[in-house]
Amino acid sequence: MSSDEGGALSKRPLLRRALLPMIVFCVVVAVTIGGFVALADIDLVEAAYWLITPENIGIHFRDHSGPETVTKGFAVVSRLAQIVTGLWIGQTVASALFGGQLTEELKRVTQEKKIATFSDHVVICGYGMFGETIAYQLNGAGKDVVVIESDDDKASQVERDGHLVIDGDARQEPTLERAGIEDAATVVAAIDDSNVNLQISVLASQLAPEATLIVRVGEQTYASTARRAGADTVVIPEIMSGSDIAGELTD
Repeated sequence: MSSDEGGALSKRPLLRRALLPMIVFCVVVAVTIGGFVALADIDLVEAAYWLITPENIGIHFRDHSGPETVTKGFAVVSRLAQIVTGLWIGQTVASALFGGQLTEELKRVTQEKKIATFSDHVVICGYGMFGETIAYQLNGAGKDVVVIESDDDKASQVERDGHLVIDGDARQEPTLERAGIEDAATVVAAIDDSNVNLQISVLASQLAPEATLIVRVGEQTYASTARRAGADTVVIPEIMSGSDIAGELTD
């Protein structure tokens, strides 16, 4: 599985949970069809038909020799396996529905569709004090803001504060793409970790070369590295605050 596929699945809890029982069900179907072909010497179409109407097994063996009893026993076992895996899939979907996961899934899809309509918005990576301050002031100024946050509790706080949030790692290309980085006017690497922000800046400068890139670093020694990584503005909190950055973006 590619990193893009893995990232997509990680943000689709319902699909991720249902994937295994669906795979098992498909394996059961494939094994059943293959078993009928091997036992009764029939073609794939006929075998697939037996999967739906196993009573045709008896009709077949009236005119053909072969292991009728073994084939019927195999059909019984297969049908039980199909029922069990079908119930497994149903239980998974029901659990997601009553556990609130389906609601979360629909909310996520709706949110990402809204983000897809944005242009010239601001993507803020990290919702610590620095990122929160910028998001709050930009939102108050009527700017479209998308926050990327990997911590579940902080992501929930972002939603409570009225901002759109992408829950994921901003160092991953699929996460940045879900935030609409290609259409963003500004990207702010605001995480409280200079090394992580440098990684974000390298990827962001590749995905959105026209966007203004603001990178938070903890020490002056990181400043030159951040600029080489593509940063247009390097912020050291002791020198420039989130309020200063938000003020520049709303001017």
